[in-house]
This record gives sequence, C-alpha cells and structure tokens, in this order.
Amino acid sequence: MSKIAVVYWSGTGNTEAMANAVVDGASAAGAAAELIVCGDFNASRMDEFDAVAFGCPSMGSEELEESEFAPMFEGVKGKLSGKKIALFGSYGWGDGEWMRNWEESCKALGAELPCEPVICSGEPEADTIKSLNAIGAELSK
Repeated sequence: MSKIAVVYWSGTGNTEAMANAVVDGASAAGAAAELIVCGDFNASRMDEFDAVAFGCPSMGSEELEESEFAPMFEGVKGKLSGKKIALFGSYGWGDGEWMRNWEESCKALGAELPCEPVICSGEPEADTIKSLNAIGAELSK
C-alpha cells in the first residue's frame, strides 16, 4: 500500500477543499493518505511517504504563500530529486503563472511529476474535484 502525504496551505478554504479531494482520490485507489498542513511538514518527513502532493494558492504577484508554505517548500527541495509529487492550488487573479513556475522549478530539481498540476479560480467545482481525485489515484500507483 502506497503512503501519500497531501501537504497544503489555505487562506480561504479553497486549497484545503482541493487537498481533501486529493486525499479522497488516493484513499479510493487504496493508498494510505495523510492530510498535513504545511506547518507540520518538513524535509525529515519526506522519506515517510512514497509520494507527496503539494497544494498552495497563488498569493501576491502570483507567488507561493511566503510566510508558511514557501519556507517549508524551500526546506524540502533537497528531497525532491526522484520523488513522485503533484502540485495543485487555487487563485483569484492572474493566469496561473505561479503554478507554471512552481512546476518548472520542481522538474529542474529532479522531481517526478506523473500528472499535470491542477488549478482553479476560487472554490473547486465538480470537474476540478474529479481532476484532484485523479491526482490522488495517480500518486497511489
């Protein structure tokens, strides 16, 4: 059984709802999925999991949340090489530049991204939930 971490930060609840959908998809596929707020995760926990889904909304000028999520993510970068990960997050403006940049930096660090990142504007709707369930299932393989 695969063990999946779903690590997120959410200011309005939208990215938290997305994280729950990833957990649901992983659990339905038979994985042990753990929902973890970013403040409770660090590099030392990376080896506990077969795969990690990271969720963070776009903040400021299309950047990762900088007081909690970005420092945590900076700390795990050294553990991304060869690790199966997925990315997701919500936004309220812009065109998803923060996600494209984030995905590119993860690939440059050698992370394995088996599925496309999932983003949504505001609260996730049914089609987004389905895509997030699919991320969880894919990480479970």
